[in-house]
Amino acid sequence: MKALVLTHPKTLEFSDKPIPTPKEGEALVRLKAAALNHRDQWIREGLYAGIQPGVTLGSDGAGVVAAVGGEEHQEWVGRNVVINPNRNWGPNPAAQAADYNILGMPSDGTFAEWVCVPLDRLYPKPKHLSWAEAAAVPLGGLTAYRALFRQGCLVRGQKVLINGIGGGVAQWAFLFALAAGAEVWVSSSAAEKIAAAKEGGAKGGFNYRSDTWTSDAKKETGGFDLIIDSAGGNALNHLLNVVKPGGTIVFYGATTGVPDNLNLRKIFWSQIRLQGSTMGTDAEFADMLAFLEKHQIRPIMEAPLPFDRILEALDRMKEGRQFGKLVVEMEGQ
Repeated sequence: MKALVLTHPKTLEFSDKPIPTPKEGEALVRLKAAALNHRDQWIREGLYAGIQPGVTLGSDGAGVVAAVGGEEHQEWVGRNVVINPNRNWGPNPAAQAADYNILGMPSDGTFAEWVCVPLDRLYPKPKHLSWAEAAAVPLGGLTAYRALFRQGCLVRGQKVLINGIGGGVAQWAFLFALAAGAEVWVSSSAAEKIAAAKEGGAKGGFNYRSDTWTSDAKKETGGFDLIIDSAGGNALNHLLNVVKPGGTIVFYGATTGVPDNLNLRKIFWSQIRLQGSTMGTDAEFADMLAFLEKHQIRPIMEAPLPFDRILEALDRMKEGRQFGKLVVEMEGQ
């Protein structure tokens, strides 16, 4: 089978791997589509912990169960499924266990024509979604759902800022917050991304490269109850200036690093909560799928590319040119 493999440090290549054989309790899935995440690009660049050469990348995928290991659970064969990339979250819903990991490193992932996963990682594909749309859900959808609802405690009517609209998790947070009845605002350095978000239901948006964006946002909105962010860095102090007293900033990444200085006085005096978030529990994955189906939510995504153009898609992600999820479809899907 064709698979995109980390063959050497910082080197991704297509390889011809044998179709895996499912063990007891596992399923062999014929993938129809797979979605990209920034995690894949960070692994490609050597910026991720525990990188192992020879592993097939990819955390997101949807397809058809072709076989199961052993005699039991044959009822799964032929089912259309989406894969939960969580592995070994553990018993504590507040945080993942020490041996937690994500499909696609160190275990072989979804950038292949076939993948073996434990049966308990399989969930029915939402019927209103295409294969490409379903593949776009798992990692980004779960991360956004936990960030908004568990860590951010979002309730209807709150003012929410999605910082850095355009990325995979950010677009899911945007869609979920709209469906939950929030007043959603966005920020980006690209005017076209802000315009696209406004067309999709955002109340308004701000260019975070503008020197006046925080004062403009404070004047226009009065401040935000909740901010969802993945950038971190020194810009975190700007977010402290636009969150309301008693508000919450949830961050699920630190793509621009850690801040040189953090305005601790602002945080304690305004009783602001800074909350980290990573992925989510299996229960939250199920709740996320149910929420998505209840509201018939479809992902914001670019036109899917053929699997053999996945390196082109990764380059596009690296340059930050995409708006929404990037997805590849397997040949003959």
